[in-house]
Amino acid sequence: MADGPPLVVAGGGIAGVTCAEQLALLFPSRQVLLLTASPLIKAVTNFKQLSKALEEFQVEEQASTVLESRHANIQVIQSAVRRLESAEHQLWTEDGRQHHYEKLCVCTGARPKLISDGNPYVLGIRDTDSVQEFQKHLAKARRVAVVGNGGIALELVYEIEGCEVIWAIKDKAIGNTFFDAGAAEFLIPKLAVEKPEVPVACKRTKYTTEGKSETEQKVGRKGEDTELGSALGPDWHEGLKLKACKEFSHKVHIETLCEVKKIYLHEEFKQLSDVSLAFPNGEDDEQNTKLDQELWPVYIELTNGKIYGCDFIVSATGVLPNVQPFLSGNNFVVAEDGGLKVDDHMCTSIDHVYAAGDVCTASWKHSPFWQQMRLWTQARQMGWYAAKCIAADICGEPIELDFCFELFAHITKFFNYKVVLLGKFNGQGLGSDHDLMLRCTKGYEYVKVVMQNGRMMGAVLIGETDLDETFENLILNQMDLSAYGEDLLDPNIDIEDYFD
Repeated sequence: MADGPPLVVAGGGIAGVTCAEQLALLFPSRQVLLLTASPLIKAVTNFKQLSKALEEFQVEEQASTVLESRHANIQVIQSAVRRLESAEHQLWTEDGRQHHYEKLCVCTGARPKLISDGNPYVLGIRDTDSVQEFQKHLAKARRVAVVGNGGIALELVYEIEGCEVIWAIKDKAIGNTFFDAGAAEFLIPKLAVEKPEVPVACKRTKYTTEGKSETEQKVGRKGEDTELGSALGPDWHEGLKLKACKEFSHKVHIETLCEVKKIYLHEEFKQLSDVSLAFPNGEDDEQNTKLDQELWPVYIELTNGKIYGCDFIVSATGVLPNVQPFLSGNNFVVAEDGGLKVDDHMCTSIDHVYAAGDVCTASWKHSPFWQQMRLWTQARQMGWYAAKCIAADICGEPIELDFCFELFAHITKFFNYKVVLLGKFNGQGLGSDHDLMLRCTKGYEYVKVVMQNGRMMGAVLIGETDLDETFENLILNQMDLSAYGEDLLDPNIDIEDYFD
């Protein structure tokens, strides 16, 4: 392959690094440029293919030199993208340099949707720097408010110790993105018990960035202006000391079906002459009317009328695709969720510009068992597949949509339980035309299966169920299971023997 202009990847997160590595392997004689706002890049390590669709890996923060030493044709440039001139095939970076490209893959991820911009008591958690900032605040905190119901909020609430936690969610039950109210009920008792001792700290190498100025450290406080690092990896909380100053383990109060109405700093709240509530003590949570005698630096008013004081607020209310530097002067088609629309070859609406990971929105006709969720697994898969599509385009070869887009499959951990999500695990898009089958053993396992016309469409498996691969196959082969009825989840029947 003759040398040409570089292949450029923007973004040093999982999608970007995976894409750059794959391109470097596919085109060993071509230069691959990786542009990243952060001095550290995110590399996938210990990758394991657990089944046809399920994969597990760790994410390691590495200095960019590690990537360059592994691939002689990759050059990492530490500077964020300022603007794209797609007609001229060139990018300008914040350091004033201009980069010409043959193909560009945008992998700039997403940034937190902060409930309040510019408030020093509101922290967004998205990357390693913001976690360090959070740890610093937590060390002396007596009470924290957590707003949001996604993966980061779930893990945070479970991991925080020695501090009262007011958890405000807009749904009826916790973890709405990942599971239903039944699974939430199964998990909630874990918030009341002592956490097991964590085995020795995380084995990943941690790189830190030295010499950062105070202004650079204010991560997640200025909304769009903040230069965010790439998203946290799947085991971000392992080995972190998330302990506050009190002696107890967990103290969590959940406020459901509410959002944040207003945030007051201490002085503003004093002028209001309003009252805030004490931390609820269990029995009368719903009718909590005890007034708080403590003074707090910040107060949060919820749409249900309740006001709580706290030391700081964690905003974990989802993310917005990081598309800003690319839009001006370019005719990108942007999806309703703010992502760059991509087709089944990861191409955006602009020739020679691809996108992968959280920044893009998969706009092809999806398989009946797949949906996009902005998760690490999908960032890795999309980055890898985008590189294959770029290679196919350069070589003029056809390419089929990768199998990873056939079945949604995600493995994670919540509240120290293994959690496997398969297919339409929450009945997404199935309307009312589906049935649920459940099996639950308190404190041990929770199994939910989504059925439609006798066929399995999705499943949630919490705990060590050993059903992952069997259910994955049953969803993919769409076998009619009507004859098995309730036996399908009978713990006394070894279902794997049925379907080998």
